[in-house]
Amino acid sequence: VIDTLVQQETSKTMTDRSLRPAMRPKIEITSFDEGKDLAFTLEMEVLPEIIPTDFSKISLEKLVAQAPAEEVEKALERLASARMESEPVTEDRAAKKGDIAVIDFEGSVDGKKFPGGKGTDYSLELGSNTFIPGFEDQIVGHKKGDSFDVNVPFPKEYHAKELAGKDAVFAVTVKELRARKPAVMDDKFAESFGKKTMDELKAAVKDELSREYEAVAMNHLKRSLLDVLSDTHDFPVPESMLNMEFDAIWKQIEAAKKNDRLDEEDKGKSDDELKEEYKAIAERRVRLGLLLAEIGTLNKIEVTDADLNRAILAEARNFPGQEKAVFDFYAKHPEMLDRLRAPMFEEKVVDFILKAVKLAEKEVSVEDLYKLTAEKNAAKPETAKKAAKKAPAKKAEKKAEDGEEAPKKRTAKKKAAE
Repeated sequence: VIDTLVQQETSKTMTDRSLRPAMRPKIEITSFDEGKDLAFTLEMEVLPEIIPTDFSKISLEKLVAQAPAEEVEKALERLASARMESEPVTEDRAAKKGDIAVIDFEGSVDGKKFPGGKGTDYSLELGSNTFIPGFEDQIVGHKKGDSFDVNVPFPKEYHAKELAGKDAVFAVTVKELRARKPAVMDDKFAESFGKKTMDELKAAVKDELSREYEAVAMNHLKRSLLDVLSDTHDFPVPESMLNMEFDAIWKQIEAAKKNDRLDEEDKGKSDDELKEEYKAIAERRVRLGLLLAEIGTLNKIEVTDADLNRAILAEARNFPGQEKAVFDFYAKHPEMLDRLRAPMFEEKVVDFILKAVKLAEKEVSVEDLYKLTAEKNAAKPETAKKAAKKAPAKKAEKKAEDGEEAPKKRTAKKKAAE
Protein backbone atom coordinates (compact mmCIF):
# COMPACT_ATOMS: atom_id res chain seq x y z
CA VAL A 1 0.00 0.00 0.00
CA ILE A 2 2.81 2.39 0.91
CA ASP A 3 4.66 1.64 -2.35
CA THR A 4 1.51 2.30 -4.37
CA LEU A 5 0.80 5.60 -2.60
CA VAL A 6 4.39 6.78 -2.88
CA GLN A 7 4.56 5.97 -6.59
CA GLN A 8 1.24 7.71 -7.26
CA GLU A 9 2.18 10.86 -5.38
CA THR A 10 5.69 10.92 -6.83
CA SER A 11 4.31 10.68 -10.36
CA LYS A 12 1.69 13.36 -9.65
CA THR A 13 4.28 15.69 -8.09
CA MET A 14 6.61 15.42 -11.06
CA THR A 15 3.75 15.95 -13.52
CA ASP A 16 2.27 18.93 -11.62
CA ARG A 17 5.68 20.61 -11.36
CA SER A 18 6.90 19.56 -14.83
CA LEU A 19 9.95 17.90 -13.30
CA ARG A 20 12.17 15.68 -15.43
CA PRO A 21 14.47 13.57 -13.22
CA ALA A 22 17.98 12.89 -14.44
CA MET A 23 18.17 9.69 -12.41
CA ARG A 24 15.83 7.64 -10.23
CA PRO A 25 14.41 9.92 -7.50
CA LYS A 26 15.54 9.41 -3.90
CA ILE A 27 12.56 8.79 -1.63
CA GLU A 28 12.61 8.77 2.17
CA ILE A 29 9.50 8.09 4.24
CA THR A 30 9.45 10.40 7.23
CA SER A 31 6.17 9.36 8.85
CA PHE A 32 3.57 6.62 8.60
CA ASP A 33 2.57 6.34 12.25
CA GLU A 34 -0.90 5.15 13.15
CA GLY A 35 -3.44 7.94 13.05
CA LYS A 36 -1.16 10.25 11.07
CA ASP A 37 -0.73 11.05 7.39
CA LEU A 38 1.88 9.23 5.35
CA ALA A 39 4.71 11.70 4.75
CA PHE A 40 7.83 11.33 2.64
CA THR A 41 10.51 13.49 1.09
CA LEU A 42 11.25 13.35 -2.60
CA GLU A 43 14.70 14.39 -3.82
CA MET A 44 15.89 14.34 -7.41
CA GLU A 45 18.38 15.91 -9.75
CA VAL A 46 16.45 17.31 -12.68
CA LEU A 47 17.45 17.56 -16.31
CA PRO A 48 18.54 21.03 -17.44
CA GLU A 49 16.65 23.11 -19.95
CA ILE A 50 17.98 22.19 -23.38
CA ILE A 51 17.34 24.46 -26.35
CA PRO A 52 18.64 22.97 -29.61
CA THR A 53 20.33 25.36 -31.99
CA ASP A 54 18.97 26.25 -35.43
CA PHE A 55 20.37 23.41 -37.52
CA SER A 56 19.96 25.35 -40.76
CA LYS A 57 22.78 27.64 -39.58
CA ILE A 58 25.25 24.75 -39.34
CA SER A 59 27.55 24.30 -42.33
CA LEU A 60 29.30 20.97 -42.83
CA GLU A 61 31.49 19.42 -45.47
CA LYS A 62 30.99 15.89 -46.74
CA LEU A 63 33.97 14.12 -48.27
CA VAL A 64 33.36 12.28 -51.53
CA ALA A 65 35.76 9.73 -53.02
CA GLN A 66 35.34 7.84 -56.28
CA ALA A 67 36.50 4.24 -56.70
CA PRO A 68 39.51 4.50 -59.06
CA ALA A 69 40.21 1.73 -61.59
CA GLU A 70 43.41 0.70 -59.80
CA GLU A 71 41.52 0.12 -56.54
CA VAL A 72 39.00 -2.06 -58.37
CA GLU A 73 41.87 -4.08 -59.85
CA LYS A 74 43.49 -4.48 -56.43
CA ALA A 75 40.20 -5.72 -55.02
CA LEU A 76 39.85 -8.23 -57.86
CA GLU A 77 43.41 -9.42 -57.24
CA ARG A 78 42.54 -9.99 -53.57
CA LEU A 79 39.54 -12.06 -54.66
CA ALA A 80 41.75 -14.04 -57.02
CA SER A 81 44.30 -14.59 -54.27
CA ALA A 82 41.57 -15.93 -51.97
CA ARG A 83 40.53 -18.39 -54.69
CA MET A 84 44.11 -19.35 -55.50
CA GLU A 85 44.68 -23.04 -56.13
CA SER A 86 47.83 -25.15 -56.10
CA GLU A 87 49.49 -27.57 -58.51
CA PRO A 88 52.29 -30.14 -58.07
CA VAL A 89 55.86 -28.92 -58.57
CA THR A 90 57.18 -30.95 -61.48
CA GLU A 91 60.70 -29.56 -61.64
CA ASP A 92 63.50 -30.93 -59.50
CA ARG A 93 63.88 -28.17 -56.97
CA ALA A 94 63.90 -27.58 -53.24
CA ALA A 95 61.01 -26.16 -51.25
CA LYS A 96 60.81 -22.38 -50.85
CA LYS A 97 58.62 -19.96 -48.99
CA GLY A 98 55.17 -19.78 -50.50
CA ASP A 99 55.20 -23.46 -51.48
CA ILE A 100 52.82 -25.98 -49.95
CA ALA A 101 54.70 -28.95 -48.53
CA VAL A 102 52.67 -32.13 -48.04
CA ILE A 103 54.38 -33.78 -45.06
CA ASP A 104 54.24 -36.59 -42.55
CA PHE A 105 55.60 -35.67 -39.12
CA GLU A 106 55.90 -37.04 -35.63
CA GLY A 107 57.25 -35.14 -32.64
CA SER A 108 58.94 -36.12 -29.42
CA VAL A 109 60.26 -34.43 -26.29
CA ASP A 110 63.11 -36.05 -24.38
CA GLY A 111 62.73 -39.07 -26.64
CA LYS A 112 59.03 -39.51 -25.78
CA LYS A 113 56.21 -38.97 -28.25
CA PHE A 114 53.40 -36.69 -27.12
CA PRO A 115 49.67 -36.44 -27.96
CA GLY A 116 48.87 -34.29 -30.97
CA GLY A 117 52.45 -34.40 -32.25
CA LYS A 118 51.75 -36.60 -35.28
CA GLY A 119 50.36 -35.74 -38.70
CA THR A 120 49.96 -37.54 -42.06
CA ASP A 121 49.63 -35.91 -45.50
CA TYR A 122 49.49 -32.52 -43.84
CA SER A 123 49.51 -29.58 -46.30
CA LEU A 124 51.68 -26.87 -44.78
CA GLU A 125 52.12 -23.52 -46.49
CA LEU A 126 55.71 -22.48 -45.89
CA GLY A 127 55.86 -18.97 -44.50
CA SER A 128 52.32 -19.05 -43.10
CA ASN A 129 53.66 -19.32 -39.52
CA THR A 130 50.95 -21.79 -38.59
CA PHE A 131 53.39 -24.19 -36.92
CA ILE A 132 55.83 -23.66 -34.05
CA PRO A 133 58.26 -20.79 -34.86
CA GLY A 134 61.21 -22.17 -36.80
CA PHE A 135 59.46 -25.34 -37.99
CA GLU A 136 58.59 -24.13 -41.49
CA ASP A 137 61.99 -22.50 -41.99
CA GLN A 138 63.69 -25.89 -41.58
CA ILE A 139 61.57 -27.44 -44.34
CA VAL A 140 62.64 -24.76 -46.80
CA GLY A 141 65.55 -26.15 -48.87
CA HIS A 142 64.40 -29.78 -48.78
CA LYS A 143 63.07 -31.71 -51.75
CA LYS A 144 60.27 -34.18 -52.31
CA GLY A 145 61.19 -37.50 -50.71
CA ASP A 146 63.55 -36.02 -48.10
CA SER A 147 63.32 -37.30 -44.53
CA PHE A 148 64.95 -35.27 -41.75
CA ASP A 149 64.60 -33.97 -38.22
CA VAL A 150 63.27 -30.54 -37.33
CA ASN A 151 64.53 -29.24 -33.99
CA VAL A 152 62.41 -26.50 -32.42
CA PRO A 153 61.61 -25.31 -28.89
CA PHE A 154 58.00 -24.95 -27.84
CA PRO A 155 57.14 -21.32 -26.91
CA LYS A 156 57.20 -20.58 -23.18
CA GLU A 157 53.56 -19.45 -23.45
CA TYR A 158 52.47 -22.66 -25.23
CA HIS A 159 48.93 -23.71 -24.29
CA ALA A 160 50.01 -27.24 -23.30
CA LYS A 161 51.93 -26.56 -20.07
CA GLU A 162 53.70 -29.94 -20.15
CA LEU A 163 55.35 -28.89 -23.44
CA ALA A 164 55.83 -25.14 -22.86
CA GLY A 165 59.46 -24.09 -23.21
CA LYS A 166 60.74 -27.62 -23.97
CA ASP A 167 62.91 -28.66 -26.93
CA ALA A 168 61.17 -30.92 -29.43
CA VAL A 169 62.36 -33.07 -32.33
CA PHE A 170 60.03 -33.73 -35.26
CA ALA A 171 60.76 -36.51 -37.73
CA VAL A 172 59.56 -35.08 -41.06
CA THR A 173 59.11 -36.57 -44.52
CA VAL A 174 58.31 -34.34 -47.51
CA LYS A 175 55.89 -36.35 -49.66
CA GLU A 176 55.02 -33.66 -52.19
CA LEU A 177 55.64 -30.03 -53.08
CA ARG A 178 52.87 -27.88 -54.51
CA ALA A 179 53.08 -24.34 -55.90
CA ARG A 180 50.41 -21.68 -55.74
CA LYS A 181 48.51 -21.25 -58.98
CA PRO A 182 46.93 -17.82 -59.51
CA ALA A 183 43.24 -17.90 -60.39
CA VAL A 184 42.46 -16.88 -63.96
CA MET A 185 40.19 -13.84 -63.90
CA ASP A 186 37.73 -14.71 -66.65
CA ASP A 187 33.97 -15.16 -66.93
CA LYS A 188 34.24 -18.56 -65.21
CA PHE A 189 35.96 -16.83 -62.28
CA ALA A 190 33.14 -14.26 -62.20
CA GLU A 191 30.56 -17.07 -62.10
CA SER A 192 32.10 -18.35 -58.85
CA PHE A 193 30.93 -15.04 -57.31
CA GLY A 194 27.45 -15.24 -58.82
CA LYS A 195 28.13 -12.94 -61.78
CA LYS A 196 27.83 -13.85 -65.44
CA THR A 197 30.80 -11.91 -66.76
CA MET A 198 33.96 -10.20 -65.51
CA ASP A 199 32.42 -6.85 -66.43
CA GLU A 200 29.55 -7.61 -64.05
CA LEU A 201 31.99 -8.62 -61.32
CA LYS A 202 34.04 -5.45 -61.82
CA ALA A 203 30.89 -3.34 -61.58
CA ALA A 204 29.87 -5.15 -58.39
CA VAL A 205 33.32 -4.63 -56.87
CA LYS A 206 33.22 -0.95 -57.78
CA ASP A 207 29.78 -0.58 -56.17
CA GLU A 208 31.01 -2.29 -53.02
CA LEU A 209 34.04 0.02 -52.81
CA SER A 210 31.77 3.02 -53.33
CA ARG A 211 29.56 1.89 -50.44
CA GLU A 212 32.64 1.44 -48.28
CA TYR A 213 33.88 4.95 -49.10
CA GLU A 214 30.40 6.34 -48.42
CA ALA A 215 30.40 4.72 -44.98
CA VAL A 216 33.81 6.22 -44.19
CA ALA A 217 32.65 9.63 -45.42
CA MET A 218 29.56 9.43 -43.21
CA ASN A 219 31.80 8.55 -40.27
CA HIS A 220 33.75 11.77 -40.86
CA LEU A 221 30.60 13.82 -41.42
CA LYS A 222 28.78 12.61 -38.30
CA ARG A 223 31.84 13.13 -36.14
CA SER A 224 32.07 16.68 -37.51
CA LEU A 225 28.40 17.21 -36.65
CA LEU A 226 28.86 15.97 -33.08
CA ASP A 227 31.83 18.30 -32.66
CA VAL A 228 29.72 21.26 -33.81
CA LEU A 229 26.82 20.28 -31.56
CA SER A 230 29.16 20.03 -28.60
CA ASP A 231 30.65 23.45 -29.33
CA THR A 232 27.29 25.17 -29.82
CA HIS A 233 25.44 23.84 -26.77
CA ASP A 234 26.42 24.77 -23.25
CA PHE A 235 24.13 23.64 -20.45
CA PRO A 236 24.83 22.17 -17.01
CA VAL A 237 25.25 18.42 -16.94
CA PRO A 238 23.55 16.53 -14.05
CA GLU A 239 26.27 15.53 -11.61
CA SER A 240 24.83 12.05 -11.06
CA MET A 241 24.88 11.26 -14.78
CA LEU A 242 28.38 12.68 -15.17
CA ASN A 243 29.70 10.62 -12.26
CA MET A 244 28.13 7.44 -13.58
CA GLU A 245 29.62 7.98 -17.04
CA PHE A 246 33.04 8.87 -15.67
CA ASP A 247 33.04 5.85 -13.34
CA ALA A 248 32.42 3.58 -16.32
CA ILE A 249 35.32 5.15 -18.22
CA TRP A 250 37.66 5.10 -15.22
CA LYS A 251 37.08 1.39 -14.65
CA GLN A 252 38.27 0.82 -18.20
CA ILE A 253 41.30 3.03 -17.61
CA GLU A 254 42.22 1.11 -14.46
CA ALA A 255 41.82 -2.20 -16.29
CA ALA A 256 44.02 -0.90 -19.11
CA LYS A 257 46.69 0.16 -16.61
CA LYS A 258 46.57 -3.22 -14.88
CA ASN A 259 47.01 -5.08 -18.19
CA ASP A 260 49.59 -2.60 -19.53
CA ARG A 261 47.27 -1.57 -22.36
CA LEU A 262 47.08 2.12 -21.61
CA ASP A 263 47.55 4.48 -24.56
CA GLU A 264 51.19 5.49 -24.98
CA GLU A 265 50.28 9.17 -24.58
CA ASP A 266 48.62 8.39 -21.24
CA LYS A 267 51.39 6.29 -19.69
CA GLY A 268 53.38 9.27 -18.46
CA LYS A 269 50.41 11.07 -16.91
CA SER A 270 49.39 11.06 -13.26
CA ASP A 271 45.98 9.82 -12.14
CA ASP A 272 44.90 13.41 -11.49
CA GLU A 273 45.81 14.40 -15.05
CA LEU A 274 44.03 11.39 -16.49
CA LYS A 275 40.93 11.98 -14.37
CA GLU A 276 40.71 15.61 -15.45
CA GLU A 277 41.05 14.62 -19.10
CA TYR A 278 38.57 11.75 -19.01
CA LYS A 279 36.13 13.74 -16.90
CA ALA A 280 35.98 16.19 -19.80
CA ILE A 281 35.30 13.33 -22.20
CA ALA A 282 32.59 11.96 -19.90
CA GLU A 283 30.97 15.39 -19.72
CA ARG A 284 30.94 15.66 -23.50
CA ARG A 285 29.33 12.23 -23.75
CA VAL A 286 26.56 13.08 -21.31
CA ARG A 287 25.90 16.48 -22.87
CA LEU A 288 25.62 15.10 -26.40
CA GLY A 289 23.49 12.20 -25.19
CA LEU A 290 21.03 14.56 -23.48
CA LEU A 291 21.00 16.89 -26.48
CA LEU A 292 20.28 14.11 -28.97
CA ALA A 293 17.58 12.70 -26.70
CA GLU A 294 15.92 16.14 -26.46
CA ILE A 295 16.06 16.65 -30.23
CA GLY A 296 14.51 13.23 -30.73
CA THR A 297 11.72 13.94 -28.25
CA LEU A 298 10.92 17.37 -29.69
CA ASN A 299 10.73 15.98 -33.21
CA LYS A 300 8.87 12.78 -32.28
CA ILE A 301 11.66 10.53 -33.53
CA GLU A 302 11.08 6.94 -32.51
CA VAL A 303 12.57 3.49 -32.97
CA THR A 304 9.71 1.33 -34.20
CA ASP A 305 9.17 -2.39 -33.70
CA ALA A 306 9.98 -2.83 -37.38
CA ASP A 307 13.34 -1.08 -36.81
CA LEU A 308 14.11 -3.41 -33.89
CA ASN A 309 13.12 -6.47 -35.89
CA ARG A 310 15.50 -5.46 -38.67
CA ALA A 311 18.28 -4.95 -36.10
CA ILE A 312 17.67 -8.37 -34.56
CA LEU A 313 17.69 -9.94 -38.02
CA ALA A 314 21.00 -8.22 -38.80
CA GLU A 315 22.39 -9.46 -35.48
CA ALA A 316 21.24 -13.00 -36.25
CA ARG A 317 23.07 -12.94 -39.58
CA ASN A 318 26.31 -12.58 -37.64
CA PHE A 319 25.75 -16.07 -36.20
CA PRO A 320 25.19 -18.43 -39.16
CA GLY A 321 23.39 -21.57 -38.07
CA GLN A 322 22.43 -20.06 -34.72
CA GLU A 323 19.84 -17.57 -35.90
CA LYS A 324 17.04 -19.17 -33.84
CA ALA A 325 19.14 -18.89 -30.68
CA VAL A 326 19.54 -15.14 -31.30
CA PHE A 327 15.78 -14.66 -31.81
CA ASP A 328 15.04 -16.73 -28.69
CA PHE A 329 17.53 -14.70 -26.66
CA TYR A 330 15.81 -11.39 -27.42
CA ALA A 331 12.40 -12.95 -26.89
CA LYS A 332 13.42 -14.13 -23.41
CA HIS A 333 15.33 -10.96 -22.52
CA PRO A 334 13.29 -7.99 -23.82
CA GLU A 335 15.38 -5.63 -21.67
CA MET A 336 18.31 -6.35 -24.01
CA LEU A 337 16.41 -4.58 -26.77
CA ASP A 338 17.51 -1.29 -25.18
CA ARG A 339 21.07 -2.07 -26.29
CA LEU A 340 19.77 -2.11 -29.84
CA ARG A 341 17.31 0.75 -29.41
CA ALA A 342 19.75 3.37 -28.00
CA PRO A 343 22.22 3.47 -30.92
CA MET A 344 19.40 3.20 -33.46
CA PHE A 345 17.61 6.17 -31.85
CA GLU A 346 20.73 8.32 -31.89
CA GLU A 347 21.42 7.29 -35.49
CA LYS A 348 17.95 8.45 -36.48
CA VAL A 349 18.40 11.75 -34.64
CA VAL A 350 21.76 12.41 -36.30
CA ASP A 351 20.27 11.64 -39.73
CA PHE A 352 17.39 14.03 -38.96
CA ILE A 353 19.84 16.84 -38.14
CA LEU A 354 21.96 16.19 -41.22
CA LYS A 355 18.92 16.73 -43.42
CA ALA A 356 18.55 20.24 -41.97
CA VAL A 357 22.17 21.48 -42.09
CA LYS A 358 23.92 23.17 -44.99
CA LEU A 359 25.95 20.45 -46.64
CA ALA A 360 28.71 20.96 -49.19
CA GLU A 361 30.52 18.11 -50.92
CA LYS A 362 34.28 18.01 -51.31
CA GLU A 363 35.86 15.48 -53.64
CA VAL A 364 39.01 13.88 -52.25
CA SER A 365 41.25 10.96 -53.09
CA VAL A 366 40.69 7.62 -51.38
CA GLU A 367 43.95 8.10 -49.50
CA ASP A 368 42.87 11.52 -48.18
CA LEU A 369 39.42 10.18 -47.28
CA TYR A 370 40.89 7.61 -44.92
CA LYS A 371 43.58 9.98 -43.66
CA LEU A 372 41.17 12.79 -42.80
CA THR A 373 38.70 10.39 -41.18
CA ALA A 374 41.45 8.81 -39.07
CA GLU A 375 42.63 12.24 -37.97
CA LYS A 376 39.09 13.29 -37.11
CA ASN A 377 38.45 10.16 -35.04
CA ALA A 378 41.83 10.32 -33.30
CA ALA A 379 41.59 14.00 -32.40
CA LYS A 380 40.39 14.88 -28.92
CA PRO A 381 37.19 16.91 -28.84
CA GLU A 382 39.04 19.42 -26.70
CA THR A 383 41.71 19.43 -24.05
CA ALA A 384 40.85 19.15 -20.40
CA LYS A 385 41.92 22.75 -19.83
CA LYS A 386 39.60 24.01 -22.54
CA ALA A 387 36.85 21.87 -21.13
CA ALA A 388 37.31 23.43 -17.73
CA LYS A 389 36.94 26.88 -19.26
CA LYS A 390 34.29 26.24 -21.89
CA ALA A 391 32.50 23.37 -20.13
CA PRO A 392 31.22 21.63 -23.30
CA ALA A 393 32.49 18.08 -23.24
CA LYS A 394 30.39 14.91 -23.72
CA LYS A 395 30.74 12.16 -26.02
CA ALA A 396 27.98 10.03 -27.36
CA GLU A 397 29.85 8.18 -29.99
CA LYS A 398 31.28 4.72 -29.66
CA LYS A 399 32.20 5.31 -33.25
CA ALA A 400 31.21 8.51 -34.91
CA GLU A 401 29.17 6.69 -37.50
CA ASP A 402 26.69 5.17 -35.08
CA GLY A 403 26.63 7.72 -32.25
CA GLU A 404 26.08 4.99 -29.67
CA GLU A 405 25.41 6.30 -26.19
CA ALA A 406 26.00 3.25 -24.03
CA PRO A 407 29.51 3.05 -22.56
CA LYS A 408 29.36 -0.72 -22.21
CA LYS A 409 31.19 -1.53 -25.43
CA ARG A 410 33.68 1.30 -25.35
CA THR A 411 37.34 0.64 -24.78
CA ALA A 412 39.64 2.77 -22.67
CA LYS A 413 41.33 3.93 -25.83
CA LYS A 414 40.75 7.57 -26.57
CA LYS A 415 40.14 6.87 -30.24
CA ALA A 416 37.21 4.67 -29.29
CA ALA A 417 36.17 6.85 -26.38
CA GLU A 418 36.02 9.99 -28.45
